[in-house]
Amino acid sequence: MNLALTRRLLLVGGTSEIGLAIARRVAAAAAPPLVVHLLARDQARLQNARQSLEREGCEVHTGTVEATELGSHAEAIGAAFAHAGGFDLVVVAIGLLGAQEATAGSIDEASAVMSVNFLGTGSLLLHCLRALERQGSGTLVVLSSVAAERPRASNPVYGAAKTGLDALAQGLADRSAGSGVRVLVVRPGFVTTRMTEGLKPAPFATTADAVADATVRALAGHAHTVWVPRQLRLVFAVLRHLPRPVFRRLPV
Repeated sequence: MNLALTRRLLLVGGTSEIGLAIARRVAAAAAPPLVVHLLARDQARLQNARQSLEREGCEVHTGTVEATELGSHAEAIGAAFAHAGGFDLVVVAIGLLGAQEATAGSIDEASAVMSVNFLGTGSLLLHCLRALERQGSGTLVVLSSVAAERPRASNPVYGAAKTGLDALAQGLADRSAGSGVRVLVVRPGFVTTRMTEGLKPAPFATTADAVADATVRALAGHAHTVWVPRQLRLVFAVLRHLPRPVFRRLPV
């Protein structure tokens, strides 16, 4: 993808720190002004996000979307595409962490984590991909997690939901090959953002800016999956194949 030719970007999860960092990197590489459309549910944060991108020279438009309101997704995505006349780049960056231990939160909280991270985000992903396929071009970035590689006892609900989203995105990437639409899956490790505030950073912890930098580098190439930091790819190549009794005893 030639970022210098990117003119229109859609960020679904328009208040995501990682998503906004990606938008800023793209804006710096593209010919101004980059037209950015932000979709999110928190209106106060959405306006802050809008102002931050406008300071970067972007032309910013906003809209409302709620991940769990599946019936509204077609209209929200369709309206954004119609307003902008299509998008060169779509970033889906929605996540809900929830309680770190499966037994620490309520069943309702666990259900919300699964609903937002897989069902809701997966629905938005499908609507965005179909809109790109109708225009016959574009790149779709999906923010996943290393937790998708092998769910851990420390947070099985979040890991399971991200596994579902990651598998969906990987399958859609294969299905879309040769169609003119590219799907890039980004798997960060622990990222120091609002979502992880108060938690002890895991090994290889990273930042939203580092994830954005790695994503933009990957967009300029032909990768289908990017790990941030890249060492985690090797770490999980080992963890993926550990016998279950051994894996259970690891402090992960």
